Amino acid sequence: MSCSIVIPVYNSELILEELINRLYTILPGIFQNYEAILVNDGSRDRSWEVSEALTQEYKWIRAISLMRNYGQHNALLCGIRAAKYEIIVTMDDDLQHSPEEIPKLIDKLAEGYDVVYGYPQYETHGLWRNLASQITKFALQSTMGAETALRAGPFRAFRSRIRDSFANYQNSYVNIDVLLTWGAAGFVAIPVKHNPRKVGQSNYTFRKLTFHALNMITGFSILPLQIASLMGFAFAMFGFLVLAYVVGRYLIQGGSVPGFPFLASTIAIFSGVQLFALGIIGEYLARMHFRLMDRPPYVINIDSTVD
Repeated sequence: MSCSIVIPVYNSELILEELINRLYTILPGIFQNYEAILVNDGSRDRSWEVSEALTQEYKWIRAISLMRNYGQHNALLCGIRAAKYEIIVTMDDDLQHSPEEIPKLIDKLAEGYDVVYGYPQYETHGLWRNLASQITKFALQSTMGAETALRAGPFRAFRSRIRDSFANYQNSYVNIDVLLTWGAAGFVAIPVKHNPRKVGQSNYTFRKLTFHALNMITGFSILPLQIASLMGFAFAMFGFLVLAYVVGRYLIQGGSVPGFPFLASTIAIFSGVQLFALGIIGEYLARMHFRLMDRPPYVINIDSTVD
């Protein structure tokens, strides 16, 4: 077997060398051919210099530097497209994903699955981060339509042929898990060891994860439009019931429904629903606008494999 390890790198100069050394103790015993692709995603520290030094020390390491910070999934897409071997493994750069757990993913992949996720046996984040992660996973499940989405994460292994299904994808909004569903059918998740972060802190805050979930739903799903349609239908039915009540009372008692607050609240409800639906439609129109601009998901600044 042959394998490409894709690692998005962001402000991890202090831990990259240890990560590569641990990979070097594992990979030769599993694969005949292997490589590690370090994608520098606009780091503000010396991560790129460390990555370049590692390519000189280890010939199986490739380093790519992006023009700026595009985001984890965009950097992953760049590395996945650059991978040249039959199996691709993606993992974080902070050693929360143990390189020693890679054989578990490969063994499960050999059972015939297309994509294997390694999910943490125990979460090591705080309350708000865990809550935001759950929101993101529920959003991912609504997009992927698979139960495995609740255990999806950045530590994954899949067959490189799957990337052919999104070879022409050129949108700046990227989610690797959703793109994988375009060409894969067999998903599975297995528990793996998840280590506390050794250096620094996570760049995924509650706000960023919530925004990522919203971006995922509106970028790859029509669920918000369906919700808006159902809400519009529900409140339209409510309006007809109110109208029937008013007309019925007028015919029976000869009077009208008293009270300005009732009328005002009814108008506010329908106005709010209309604005809500227009906001969702506007979000989709904005995404169509960005797609028509043909904005790339990333731009490579330096590729260590190119002279």
